Amino acid sequence: MHILLIHQAYMGGNEAGGTRHYELGSYLVANDHTFSVIASTISYLTGKPPQQSDKLDSTGIQLFRAYTYPALHRSYIHRAFSFISFMISSFFQGLKTDQVDLIWGTSPPLFQAFPAWLLAKIKRVPFVLEIRDLWPAFAVDMGLLKNPVLIQMAEWAERFLYRKADHLIVNSPAYEDHLVEKGADRSIVSFISNGVDLKYFPPNQEKGKFAVEYGLENKFIVLYAGAHGPANDLETVLEAGRLLSDQPEIRIVLVGDGKSKADLIAKKEEMGLTNLIFIPPLPKSRMGEVLAGADICLATLKDIPMFKMTYPNKVFDYMAAGKPTLLAIDGVIRKVIEDSRSGIFISPGDPIALADAVLQLKNNPEYCQEMGRNARSYVEQHFNRKEHALQIEYLFKDIILMD
Repeated sequence: MHILLIHQAYMGGNEAGGTRHYELGSYLVANDHTFSVIASTISYLTGKPPQQSDKLDSTGIQLFRAYTYPALHRSYIHRAFSFISFMISSFFQGLKTDQVDLIWGTSPPLFQAFPAWLLAKIKRVPFVLEIRDLWPAFAVDMGLLKNPVLIQMAEWAERFLYRKADHLIVNSPAYEDHLVEKGADRSIVSFISNGVDLKYFPPNQEKGKFAVEYGLENKFIVLYAGAHGPANDLETVLEAGRLLSDQPEIRIVLVGDGKSKADLIAKKEEMGLTNLIFIPPLPKSRMGEVLAGADICLATLKDIPMFKMTYPNKVFDYMAAGKPTLLAIDGVIRKVIEDSRSGIFISPGDPIALADAVLQLKNNPEYCQEMGRNARSYVEQHFNRKEHALQIEYLFKDIILMD
Protein backbone atom coordinates (compact mmCIF):
# COMPACT_ATOMS: atom_id res chain seq x y z
CA MET A 1 0.00 0.00 0.00
CA HIS A 2 1.05 3.62 -0.57
CA ILE A 3 0.39 5.99 2.34
CA LEU A 4 0.64 9.77 1.88
CA LEU A 5 1.10 11.82 5.06
CA ILE A 6 0.59 15.61 5.07
CA HIS A 7 2.42 17.03 8.05
CA GLN A 8 3.82 20.56 8.27
CA ALA A 9 5.96 19.76 11.33
CA TYR A 10 7.30 16.39 10.17
CA MET A 11 10.75 15.59 11.57
CA GLY A 12 13.22 13.10 10.13
CA GLY A 13 15.55 10.91 12.16
CA ASN A 14 18.40 13.43 11.94
CA GLU A 15 16.27 16.38 13.04
CA ALA A 16 15.30 17.67 16.47
CA GLY A 17 11.72 17.29 17.62
CA GLY A 18 9.06 14.61 17.60
CA THR A 19 9.82 11.71 15.25
CA ARG A 20 6.65 9.61 15.69
CA HIS A 21 5.79 9.68 11.99
CA TYR A 22 9.34 9.06 10.83
CA GLU A 23 9.51 5.99 13.04
CA LEU A 24 6.10 4.66 12.00
CA GLY A 25 6.85 5.41 8.34
CA SER A 26 10.22 3.64 8.53
CA TYR A 27 8.45 0.53 9.77
CA LEU A 28 5.91 0.67 6.93
CA VAL A 29 8.68 0.99 4.34
CA ALA A 30 10.60 -1.90 5.93
CA ASN A 31 7.47 -4.00 5.49
CA ASP A 32 7.33 -3.31 1.73
CA HIS A 33 4.87 -0.42 1.78
CA THR A 34 5.40 3.00 0.20
CA PHE A 35 5.36 5.96 2.55
CA SER A 36 5.42 9.54 1.25
CA VAL A 37 5.40 12.75 3.29
CA ILE A 38 4.56 16.32 2.31
CA ALA A 39 6.27 18.57 4.85
CA SER A 40 7.12 22.24 5.30
CA THR A 41 10.06 24.17 3.87
CA ILE A 42 10.40 25.70 7.37
CA SER A 43 11.16 23.81 10.58
CA TYR A 44 8.23 24.09 12.98
CA LEU A 45 10.65 24.00 15.91
CA THR A 46 13.20 26.61 14.83
CA GLY A 47 11.44 28.64 12.13
CA LYS A 48 14.43 28.00 9.83
CA PRO A 49 14.85 25.78 6.75
CA PRO A 50 15.06 22.10 7.78
CA GLN A 51 18.18 20.01 7.29
CA GLN A 52 16.53 17.42 5.08
CA SER A 53 15.31 18.54 1.63
CA ASP A 54 13.24 16.64 -0.96
CA LYS A 55 14.68 13.17 -1.32
CA LEU A 56 14.31 9.50 -0.64
CA ASP A 57 15.87 9.17 2.80
CA SER A 58 17.99 6.29 4.06
CA THR A 59 14.92 4.36 5.24
CA GLY A 60 13.12 4.71 1.89
CA ILE A 61 10.64 7.40 2.97
CA GLN A 62 9.89 9.81 0.10
CA LEU A 63 9.89 13.38 1.39
CA PHE A 64 8.42 16.35 -0.50
CA ARG A 65 8.63 19.96 0.66
CA ALA A 66 5.73 22.39 0.21
CA TYR A 67 6.25 26.16 0.41
CA THR A 68 5.60 27.68 3.82
CA TYR A 69 5.60 31.38 4.70
CA PRO A 70 8.86 31.80 6.71
CA ALA A 71 7.74 33.71 9.79
CA LEU A 72 6.44 30.98 12.06
CA HIS A 73 7.57 32.43 15.41
CA ARG A 74 7.25 36.16 14.67
CA SER A 75 3.64 36.51 15.92
CA TYR A 76 0.36 34.62 15.97
CA ILE A 77 -0.80 36.46 12.83
CA HIS A 78 2.35 35.46 10.97
CA ARG A 79 1.92 31.96 12.34
CA ALA A 80 -1.55 31.81 10.78
CA PHE A 81 -0.04 32.89 7.43
CA SER A 82 2.49 30.08 7.81
CA PHE A 83 -0.26 27.51 8.37
CA ILE A 84 -2.41 28.79 5.51
CA SER A 85 0.49 28.92 3.04
CA PHE A 86 1.34 25.29 3.79
CA MET A 87 -2.31 24.29 3.57
CA ILE A 88 -2.49 25.64 0.00
CA SER A 89 0.93 24.54 -1.25
CA SER A 90 0.66 21.03 0.23
CA PHE A 91 -2.60 20.51 -1.66
CA PHE A 92 -0.95 21.25 -5.01
CA GLN A 93 2.06 19.13 -4.08
CA GLY A 94 -0.31 16.30 -3.20
CA LEU A 95 -1.98 16.46 -6.60
CA LYS A 96 1.35 15.36 -8.12
CA THR A 97 1.52 12.20 -6.00
CA ASP A 98 0.16 9.20 -7.92
CA GLN A 99 -1.22 5.80 -6.97
CA VAL A 100 -1.97 6.64 -3.35
CA ASP A 101 -4.06 4.14 -1.35
CA LEU A 102 -4.70 6.23 1.78
CA ILE A 103 -4.12 9.85 2.83
CA TRP A 104 -3.11 10.52 6.41
CA GLY A 105 -3.81 13.92 7.94
CA THR A 106 -2.59 14.95 11.37
CA SER A 107 -3.44 17.77 13.78
CA PRO A 108 -2.25 20.17 15.07
CA PRO A 109 -2.12 22.41 13.20
CA LEU A 110 -5.67 21.72 12.09
CA PHE A 111 -5.18 23.67 8.84
CA GLN A 112 -3.10 20.87 7.30
CA ALA A 113 -5.95 18.38 7.67
CA PHE A 114 -8.03 20.20 5.01
CA PRO A 115 -5.72 19.45 2.06
CA ALA A 116 -5.51 15.84 3.27
CA TRP A 117 -9.31 15.57 3.25
CA LEU A 118 -9.70 17.29 -0.13
CA LEU A 119 -6.95 15.24 -1.78
CA ALA A 120 -8.50 12.03 -0.46
CA LYS A 121 -11.83 13.09 -1.92
CA ILE A 122 -10.32 13.92 -5.32
CA LYS A 123 -8.24 10.74 -5.44
CA ARG A 124 -11.13 8.64 -4.06
CA VAL A 125 -9.10 7.07 -1.30
CA PRO A 126 -9.70 6.88 2.48
CA PHE A 127 -8.93 9.91 4.65
CA VAL A 128 -7.50 9.10 8.09
CA LEU A 129 -7.18 11.96 10.57
CA GLU A 130 -4.83 11.67 13.54
CA ILE A 131 -5.36 13.92 16.58
CA ARG A 132 -2.13 14.48 18.50
CA ASP A 133 -3.38 17.49 20.49
CA LEU A 134 -6.88 18.84 20.93
CA TRP A 135 -7.07 21.99 18.85
CA PRO A 136 -8.65 24.53 19.25
CA ALA A 137 -9.48 23.42 22.81
CA PHE A 138 -5.86 23.77 24.00
CA ALA A 139 -5.52 27.23 22.45
CA VAL A 140 -8.75 28.40 24.07
CA ASP A 141 -7.79 26.96 27.46
CA MET A 142 -4.42 28.72 27.34
CA GLY A 143 -6.02 32.02 26.41
CA LEU A 144 -4.25 32.14 23.04
CA LEU A 145 -7.52 32.07 21.11
CA LYS A 146 -10.03 34.54 22.57
CA ASN A 147 -12.09 35.97 19.74
CA PRO A 148 -15.57 34.34 19.92
CA VAL A 149 -15.98 34.39 16.13
CA LEU A 150 -12.59 32.72 15.56
CA ILE A 151 -13.33 30.14 18.24
CA GLN A 152 -16.65 29.34 16.63
CA MET A 153 -15.01 29.00 13.19
CA ALA A 154 -12.26 26.79 14.57
CA GLU A 155 -14.72 24.51 16.34
CA TRP A 156 -16.80 24.27 13.15
CA ALA A 157 -13.68 23.20 11.25
CA GLU A 158 -12.86 20.64 13.93
CA ARG A 159 -16.37 19.10 13.81
CA PHE A 160 -16.34 19.13 9.99
CA LEU A 161 -13.11 17.16 9.79
CA TYR A 162 -14.20 14.66 12.45
CA ARG A 163 -17.33 13.93 10.42
CA LYS A 164 -15.51 13.69 7.10
CA ALA A 165 -12.74 11.34 8.24
CA ASP A 166 -13.05 7.68 7.30
CA HIS A 167 -11.14 6.90 10.47
CA LEU A 168 -9.75 8.84 13.43
CA ILE A 169 -6.61 8.06 15.43
CA VAL A 170 -5.84 9.49 18.89
CA ASN A 171 -2.52 9.19 20.73
CA SER A 172 -3.96 9.63 24.25
CA PRO A 173 -6.74 7.53 25.79
CA ALA A 174 -8.40 10.70 27.10
CA TYR A 175 -9.02 12.18 23.65
CA GLU A 176 -11.69 9.76 22.44
CA ASP A 177 -14.55 11.22 24.53
CA HIS A 178 -13.70 14.73 23.33
CA LEU A 179 -13.92 13.66 19.70
CA VAL A 180 -17.25 11.97 20.28
CA GLU A 181 -18.59 15.10 22.01
CA LYS A 182 -17.63 17.06 18.89
CA GLY A 183 -19.57 14.74 16.60
CA ALA A 184 -17.18 11.89 15.82
CA ASP A 185 -18.53 8.34 15.53
CA ARG A 186 -16.90 6.35 18.34
CA SER A 187 -16.78 3.23 16.13
CA ILE A 188 -14.19 4.85 13.84
CA VAL A 189 -11.84 6.10 16.59
CA SER A 190 -8.68 4.09 17.32
CA PHE A 191 -6.16 4.70 20.09
CA ILE A 192 -2.54 4.29 18.99
CA SER A 193 -0.45 5.66 21.82
CA ASN A 194 2.52 7.94 21.85
CA GLY A 195 5.57 5.88 22.65
CA VAL A 196 9.24 5.39 21.89
CA ASP A 197 11.52 3.65 19.44
CA LEU A 198 13.85 1.79 21.80
CA LYS A 199 16.71 1.63 19.30
CA TYR A 200 17.51 5.27 20.11
CA PHE A 201 18.05 4.38 23.77
CA PRO A 202 20.31 1.32 24.13
CA PRO A 203 20.76 0.29 27.78
CA ASN A 204 23.91 1.20 29.69
CA GLN A 205 24.98 4.09 27.46
CA GLU A 206 28.04 5.99 28.61
CA LYS A 207 26.99 8.91 30.79
CA GLY A 208 30.14 11.00 30.62
CA LYS A 209 30.21 11.93 26.93
CA PHE A 210 27.40 14.51 27.15
CA ALA A 211 28.74 15.94 30.42
CA VAL A 212 32.23 16.42 28.99
CA GLU A 213 30.91 18.09 25.83
CA TYR A 214 29.06 20.75 27.83
CA GLY A 215 31.41 21.11 30.80
CA LEU A 216 29.11 19.32 33.25
CA GLU A 217 31.50 16.76 34.71
CA ASN A 218 30.73 15.83 38.33
CA LYS A 219 27.43 17.71 38.21
CA PHE A 220 23.97 16.43 39.11
CA ILE A 221 22.08 17.07 35.87
CA VAL A 222 18.36 17.84 35.75
CA LEU A 223 17.45 17.73 32.07
CA TYR A 224 14.50 19.03 30.09
CA ALA A 225 14.37 18.09 26.40
CA GLY A 226 11.64 19.52 24.19
CA ALA A 227 9.80 22.57 22.98
CA HIS A 228 10.38 25.96 24.61
CA GLY A 229 6.94 27.45 24.07
CA PRO A 230 4.19 29.19 26.05
CA ALA A 231 2.59 25.86 26.95
CA ASN A 232 5.72 24.38 28.50
CA ASP A 233 5.85 26.53 31.64
CA LEU A 234 9.63 26.80 31.69
CA GLU A 235 9.35 30.00 33.71
CA THR A 236 8.62 27.74 36.69
CA VAL A 237 11.84 25.85 35.96
CA LEU A 238 13.79 29.13 36.07
CA GLU A 239 12.24 29.94 39.44
CA ALA A 240 13.23 26.49 40.71
CA GLY A 241 16.74 27.20 39.43
CA ARG A 242 16.83 30.34 41.51
CA LEU A 243 15.82 28.33 44.61
CA LEU A 244 18.59 25.83 43.89
CA SER A 245 21.29 28.43 43.24
CA ASP A 246 22.96 27.59 46.57
CA GLN A 247 23.58 24.01 45.35
CA PRO A 248 26.77 24.33 43.24
CA GLU A 249 26.74 20.69 42.12
CA ILE A 250 23.25 20.89 40.51
CA ARG A 251 22.79 21.99 36.91
CA ILE A 252 19.45 22.39 35.13
CA VAL A 253 19.88 21.81 31.40
CA LEU A 254 17.22 22.74 28.85
CA VAL A 255 17.66 21.25 25.37
CA GLY A 256 15.48 22.43 22.49
CA ASP A 257 13.99 25.49 20.85
CA GLY A 258 10.71 27.33 20.44
CA LYS A 259 8.86 30.61 20.50
CA SER A 260 9.70 31.42 24.13
CA LYS A 261 13.38 30.51 24.15
CA ALA A 262 14.81 33.99 23.57
CA ASP A 263 12.63 35.42 26.36
CA LEU A 264 13.65 32.60 28.71
CA ILE A 265 17.34 33.21 28.06
CA ALA A 266 16.87 36.92 28.70
CA LYS A 267 15.05 36.18 31.96
CA LYS A 268 17.81 33.78 33.03
CA GLU A 269 20.39 36.53 32.50
CA GLU A 270 18.23 39.03 34.37
CA MET A 271 17.96 36.60 37.30
CA GLY A 272 21.72 35.99 37.26
CA LEU A 273 21.34 32.21 37.13
CA THR A 274 24.59 30.34 36.56
CA ASN A 275 23.16 26.90 37.34
CA LEU A 276 20.83 26.83 34.34
CA ILE A 277 22.09 26.06 30.82
CA PHE A 278 20.30 26.34 27.47
CA ILE A 279 21.44 24.01 24.68
CA PRO A 280 20.30 24.18 21.04
CA PRO A 281 18.00 21.45 19.73
CA LEU A 282 19.75 18.18 18.95
CA PRO A 283 18.67 15.46 16.50
CA LYS A 284 16.73 12.44 17.73
CA SER A 285 19.72 10.29 16.78
CA ARG A 286 21.64 11.95 19.64
CA MET A 287 18.91 11.85 22.29
CA GLY A 288 20.06 8.54 23.73
CA GLU A 289 23.48 10.04 24.41
CA VAL A 290 21.93 13.27 25.77
CA LEU A 291 19.52 11.54 28.15
CA ALA A 292 22.24 9.12 29.26
CA GLY A 293 24.05 12.18 30.62
CA ALA A 294 21.12 13.18 32.85
CA ASP A 295 20.54 12.13 36.44
CA ILE A 296 16.84 13.00 36.38
CA CYS A 297 14.54 14.35 33.65
CA LEU A 298 11.82 16.95 33.73
CA ALA A 299 8.43 17.26 32.01
CA THR A 300 6.30 20.37 32.51
CA LEU A 301 3.17 21.97 31.08
CA LYS A 302 0.97 24.87 32.10
CA ASP A 303 -1.63 24.02 34.71
CA ILE A 304 -4.72 24.01 32.50
CA PRO A 305 -7.46 21.35 32.45
CA MET A 306 -6.96 20.23 28.85
CA PHE A 307 -3.32 19.28 29.45
CA LYS A 308 -4.49 16.58 31.85
CA MET A 309 -5.48 14.63 28.74
CA THR A 310 -2.06 14.55 27.04
CA TYR A 311 0.58 11.85 26.62
CA PRO A 312 3.75 13.97 26.14
CA ASN A 313 6.19 12.01 24.02
CA LYS A 314 9.25 13.28 25.92
CA VAL A 315 8.16 11.30 28.99
CA PHE A 316 8.42 8.03 27.07
CA ASP A 317 11.89 9.01 25.85
CA TYR A 318 12.94 9.67 29.44
CA MET A 319 11.59 6.29 30.50
CA ALA A 320 13.32 4.48 27.64
CA ALA A 321 16.61 6.08 28.70
CA GLY A 322 16.11 4.61 32.18
CA LYS A 323 15.80 7.96 33.92
CA PRO A 324 13.39 9.00 36.69
CA THR A 325 10.94 11.71 35.67
CA LEU A 326 9.97 14.79 37.64
CA LEU A 327 6.48 15.26 36.25
CA ALA A 328 4.78 18.65 36.58
CA ILE A 329 1.79 17.53 34.49
CA ASP A 330 -1.38 16.10 36.01
CA GLY A 331 -3.80 13.66 34.38
CA VAL A 332 -3.32 10.54 32.27
CA ILE A 333 0.48 10.81 32.04
CA ARG A 334 0.64 11.05 35.84
CA LYS A 335 -1.04 7.65 35.97
CA VAL A 336 1.67 6.20 33.72
CA ILE A 337 4.44 7.51 35.99
CA GLU A 338 2.69 6.35 39.16
CA ASP A 339 1.74 2.92 37.78
CA SER A 340 5.32 2.35 36.63
CA ARG A 341 6.85 3.77 39.84
CA SER A 342 9.28 5.69 37.66
CA GLY A 343 9.15 9.26 38.92
CA ILE A 344 7.66 11.91 41.17
CA PHE A 345 4.59 14.00 40.44
CA ILE A 346 4.82 17.70 41.29
CA SER A 347 1.94 20.15 41.16
CA PRO A 348 2.29 22.16 37.92
CA GLY A 349 3.53 25.72 38.36
CA ASP A 350 5.06 25.12 41.81
CA PRO A 351 8.80 25.98 41.77
CA ILE A 352 9.23 25.21 45.48
CA ALA A 353 7.90 21.68 45.05
CA LEU A 354 10.09 21.24 41.97
CA ALA A 355 13.24 22.36 43.80
CA ASP A 356 12.40 20.12 46.77
CA ALA A 357 11.90 17.12 44.47
CA VAL A 358 15.29 17.72 42.80
CA LEU A 359 16.99 17.73 46.20
CA GLN A 360 15.08 14.63 47.30
CA LEU A 361 16.30 12.64 44.30
CA LYS A 362 19.82 14.03 44.44
CA ASN A 363 20.10 12.80 48.02
CA ASN A 364 18.71 9.35 47.18
CA PRO A 365 20.79 7.92 44.31
CA GLU A 366 19.61 4.34 44.90
CA TYR A 367 15.97 5.49 44.66
CA CYS A 368 16.83 7.25 41.39
CA GLN A 369 18.34 4.10 39.96
CA GLU A 370 15.38 1.98 41.01
CA MET A 371 12.93 4.37 39.33
CA GLY A 372 15.07 4.37 36.20
CA ARG A 373 14.99 0.57 36.00
CA ASN A 374 11.23 0.59 36.53
CA ALA A 375 10.85 3.18 33.76
CA ARG A 376 12.77 1.18 31.17
CA SER A 377 10.94 -2.05 31.97
CA TYR A 378 7.52 -0.42 31.82
CA VAL A 379 8.05 1.41 28.55
CA GLU A 380 9.38 -1.75 26.91
CA GLN A 381 6.16 -3.55 27.82
CA HIS A 382 3.57 -0.83 27.20
CA PHE A 383 4.89 1.95 24.91
CA ASN A 384 7.10 0.26 22.33
CA ARG A 385 6.94 2.05 18.96
CA LYS A 386 7.31 -1.22 17.05
CA GLU A 387 4.03 -2.43 18.50
CA HIS A 388 2.35 0.85 17.56
CA ALA A 389 3.68 0.58 14.01
CA LEU A 390 2.22 -2.91 13.72
CA GLN A 391 -1.14 -1.58 14.94
CA ILE A 392 -1.15 1.22 12.38
CA GLU A 393 -0.14 -1.10 9.54
CA TYR A 394 -3.04 -3.47 10.29
CA LEU A 395 -5.43 -0.54 10.72
CA PHE A 396 -4.51 1.02 7.36
CA LYS A 397 -4.81 -2.33 5.59
CA ASP A 398 -8.30 -2.83 7.04
CA ILE A 399 -9.41 0.69 6.11
CA ILE A 400 -8.20 0.27 2.50
CA LEU A 401 -9.89 -3.12 2.16
CA MET A 402 -13.18 -1.74 3.48
CA ASP A 403 -13.14 1.29 1.20
